[in-house]
Amino acid sequence: MQHNLVFKVLDVLSDGKFHSGESIAKTFDISRVSIWNAIKKAEEFGVEIYSVRGRGYKLIQPIMLLKKPSIEQVMGEIHHWFNLEIFDVMDSTNSYLMEKASLGHPHASVAATHIQTKGRGRRGRSWQSALGESLTFSLLWRFNGGAATLSGLSLAVGVAIIRSLHRFGVLSAQLKWPNDVLVQDGPQYKKLAGILIELQGDMEGQSTAVIGIGINLNQVVFSENLPNPVSLRQITGKSFDGKNCAQELIGKLSNRYYELKENGFNNLHSSYLEHLYKKGDAVRLKKNAAAFIATIDTVTAQGELIITHGITESIQFGEIEWLK
Repeated sequence: MQHNLVFKVLDVLSDGKFHSGESIAKTFDISRVSIWNAIKKAEEFGVEIYSVRGRGYKLIQPIMLLKKPSIEQVMGEIHHWFNLEIFDVMDSTNSYLMEKASLGHPHASVAATHIQTKGRGRRGRSWQSALGESLTFSLLWRFNGGAATLSGLSLAVGVAIIRSLHRFGVLSAQLKWPNDVLVQDGPQYKKLAGILIELQGDMEGQSTAVIGIGINLNQVVFSENLPNPVSLRQITGKSFDGKNCAQELIGKLSNRYYELKENGFNNLHSSYLEHLYKKGDAVRLKKNAAAFIATIDTVTAQGELIITHGITESIQFGEIEWLK
């Protein structure tokens, strides 16, 4: 079963009406058995579909599929700056662009997918996407001047996401160092989005950054192994269209890239610190095999966390856990 047919069928059903297997089969000049198989495959992807004898198939919940022309339309003229690719199913958008980067793939390439099966977060954790419920994409940027010019990049990406969330009406978002975006849901802060940045290049020459973004859009049920997740729909009570969210996020990421390139990180740094989660609070920090209680002081323009635990120390990597 080719994924291409599954998504063609889902596109037909996306209008929310009943469509008979016979009419869909005629549309694509294939057998009704092929349509039945495509419906079953879609259900394996987690799509709920009514099947009513004499009426056909209908989506229980509408699905807004990503389409390149639709995204480019809402992006306006700036879509010419980007090399945009949309995939139905792929292992990882970051892995795809990292592989393509070494083959000369163009600057400002964007890879988005409806379903990501082997997405990666930091420290080898998985980030999988569900059809229509999350937005998963990666962006390839090329930098001149060596890896040193990338200082503060992850923080700039965090600021871009925060500013996008403000446009979506979400004002409580915080940045949990180094790569999580949290949103207040009742008395708790829960994870709404994640960032993964991978680099190629050297300290002196051209460098390439692949920026992976995963954001929960419309989920109401999550896998049990995800720690404190939340979606935009749960926070706002509204459903979100992936194409509009992609347009907003890509635009904000592009703006922050050029701001970083032209003016350095000073302005972005202050914006990041305004939204730094647990600033001034005690947290549990896990670093290598050790775990200890420390107070978060600040984050430097180079992305290092400054903490105090008897002594003041700068941390380049680690895992923060909030205290119960």
